[in-house]
Amino acid sequence: MTTGPFAPFRFQVTLTGNNLLGLGAVPLCGGSFSEATGLEATMTPRAIREGGRNFGQAQRPGPTAFGTLTLKRGLTTPTDLWTWFDLVTNREGFGRLLNGKIDIYSGTSIAFSWMLMKVLPVKFKAPDLSATSTQVAIEELQLAFEQLSLVVA
Repeated sequence: MTTGPFAPFRFQVTLTGNNLLGLGAVPLCGGSFSEATGLEATMTPRAIREGGRNFGQAQRPGPTAFGTLTLKRGLTTPTDLWTWFDLVTNREGFGRLLNGKIDIYSGTSIAFSWMLMKVLPVKFKAPDLSATSTQVAIEELQLAFEQLSLVVA
């Protein structure tokens, strides 16, 4: 029986990579977050000027750019996301781009999921340390990605 995240955490993030033993994709790290922003894709159209077309330009699809996903106020196992960020930023993890899945919950069931391909951590922010604070384990995590798709449950 699978249960959803705690009530304030509506987003469950799972990052997977290829197993070195050839067993396919395996979960490497993940967490539950209360806020996710930056799930966006922007296609820049290319204007084509055609000879003999004196009114306007033809529009054709151009390159697509993706935003930076920002995950805020999350809970995760103590070191998995930090270890990945540390490996990538210290150049020991060159080529450690992972694939990601963000499950969005409605109650205890998954309503839909976002799939992210070739995910790279670009910022990791821990909460301020205070003995009287009730901060969460991760204040902010920013991820760059190369492709985005929506999967309806």
